[in-house]
Amino acid sequence: MKESGRKQGAPSPCAACKLLRRRCAQDCVFAPYFPADEPQKFANVHKVFGASNVSKMLQELPVHQRGDAVSSMVYEANARVRDPVYGCVGAISSLQQQIDVLQTQLALAQAEVVHLRVSQTAPFSNHGFGPTSPSNSTGSPSSSKLMASHHHHHHHHQPKPLYDMDMVMDQSHYEESMWTC
Repeated sequence: MKESGRKQGAPSPCAACKLLRRRCAQDCVFAPYFPADEPQKFANVHKVFGASNVSKMLQELPVHQRGDAVSSMVYEANARVRDPVYGCVGAISSLQQQIDVLQTQLALAQAEVVHLRVSQTAPFSNHGFGPTSPSNSTGSPSSSKLMASHHHHHHHHQPKPLYDMDMVMDQSHYEESMWTC
């Protein structure tokens, strides 16, 4: 039924045959991929690749790969029309540059988050251990001196980062308990 309809010329020709002003044969290689209602799709592909090249490419491919080939050609042709010099390579490199910029921004933002976390916990890292610490000023002068000398004495035996790590851990625990209230 489709054959006789096609041969009588009843169905409208595909976009390719219409543009090329030729009769759309029943076995037209373009028809399945360039329907009459999408004339621009074939127009761009024809402008960039040429109808005979497209026809040759499609005929050399197995039928199950032709749809993908047409999609690629349409994409490249549209990109080439927008950017005649670089085509889709221009689009790809533009997107790659955007990715690079965004990755840099993300790395900077992540570094700032780390910096803010460290600076938030830093005021607490020496809390209660140094002679100038506010907790030392509450006792009598003698207990303050005792604590200061005690800290000074310990300072040689125990490296300071150990205290800092303990306090950072305490601080994170303290923050968690603050949020759960």
